[in-house]
Amino acid sequence: MSLKQKIDRITDILRRDDGISGAMHYTEQTSWILFLKFLDDYEAEKTDEAILSGVDYTPVLDEAHRWSRWACPKTPDGNPDINEARTGDDLREYVNRELFPYLKGFRNDSQADPNAFRYKIGAIFEYLDNKIASGHTLREVLDIIDTLNFQSETELFELSQVYEGLLQNMGDAGGYAGEFYTPRPLIRAIVQVIDPRPGQTVYDAAAGSCGFLIEAFEHLKAIRQQFTTTQWDRIQQQTFYGYEKTTLAYVMGMMNMILHGIESPNLYRQNTLTQNIRDIQEKDRYDLILANPPFGGKEKAQIQQNFPIQSNATELLFLQHFMKSLKSGGKAAIVVPEGVLFQTNSAFTQVKRELLEHFNLHTILSLPAGVFLPYSGVKTNVLFFERSGGTTETWFYECEPEQKLTKNKPLNDGHLADFVELYAKRTTADRSWTVPVEKLMEDYDLSAKNPAKQTDVEHLPPRKILELIQEKETAVTHLLGEIDELLGGR
Repeated sequence: MSLKQKIDRITDILRRDDGISGAMHYTEQTSWILFLKFLDDYEAEKTDEAILSGVDYTPVLDEAHRWSRWACPKTPDGNPDINEARTGDDLREYVNRELFPYLKGFRNDSQADPNAFRYKIGAIFEYLDNKIASGHTLREVLDIIDTLNFQSETELFELSQVYEGLLQNMGDAGGYAGEFYTPRPLIRAIVQVIDPRPGQTVYDAAAGSCGFLIEAFEHLKAIRQQFTTTQWDRIQQQTFYGYEKTTLAYVMGMMNMILHGIESPNLYRQNTLTQNIRDIQEKDRYDLILANPPFGGKEKAQIQQNFPIQSNATELLFLQHFMKSLKSGGKAAIVVPEGVLFQTNSAFTQVKRELLEHFNLHTILSLPAGVFLPYSGVKTNVLFFERSGGTTETWFYECEPEQKLTKNKPLNDGHLADFVELYAKRTTADRSWTVPVEKLMEDYDLSAKNPAKQTDVEHLPPRKILELIQEKETAVTHLLGEIDELLGGR
């Protein structure tokens, strides 16, 4: 049975449980169990490495709370120890009254280092609870997950892919879950052209399930052999930063990062917009900002006070935050709804003027409608800009799939392959063109207007227009006469 088949089997089991209702619940509950099995394999691997290196390693979990003790104990010959394995009410009571309080306590340890792995575990379980009502159901799930081996690089990679699928299903279920799933083909294309390098910090202030941060990590991981041990440690611990407002998205994002191999995620549960951007200094800024912030929301006046250009539009406030948070020489790629580009009321115009005058808005990727189905059919764009002086010209690329995007025919890597190839070349073609900043600043409408699709209009003098109208009227009168003659002959 493949890993995906095992996860599908777990989903079927959980659907029968009285405590589980819907995709969000079964994804959340599968996640914490998967995470604890991953943690057990991770600790075993670290212990083996320490022995081979002749150094000491202190496991994060004490012996009484390790997977091999409470979840699936084994006999000396490695077979399941059915006499020691808890089940039914005993298992449920242990998990609810002993295991979870123990894990939640990691966050409250007064001596805990906020950057330590132990603290990150506490940060995850602080917002989690066991919702599986039946201890017998939980036993079935534990026995399936115990067959997984996360010390295998292949299986760990497969786990990360399957887990992405779980998160997508969670988003497809609707509600607020849809806010934090961005199509992975779009993320991959953005990361590929931004090209993160070692030593750069990567930031997402609306992190959700952390797709941008994880893809940036995978981009660096692909060239891991080029890095020194010090560089790799920095990539693990001091490279990826993010904030997430909603509890469930924060928990899923934290686990997603760790399961993909980022051992110490710098992810924090906080509403980014509560920060006054006037307080942001150079030391607080980031080299790369990659994000798909929420849009369509309306922010209260209290939140708006944190921004020089006040607006109740969430997307406009996030854009200001990103502009302020970008280091000198830094690069950003931000997904925004079409309205940000074409609206020209006072607040929108002011923000776009700031963007064009003080940042290099060098590229706008116009995405087709349907990219974010089933959550939203709103047309979106990606703004690529750098903190490197004002804009001189902007290269537009219009992504136009041959077929309309739907829930069952979503965006794929092929749709953006041409954009990725042309990004550095800034070629003028059927789907790409360049506009000087002077033109953009005439009315601050930045929406894509493909010149290849524009029809030339011939402006005729009034006398000529009148003559053409008269000619057409004469032709119509003649035609009506012929029709009348035909009818009169019947």
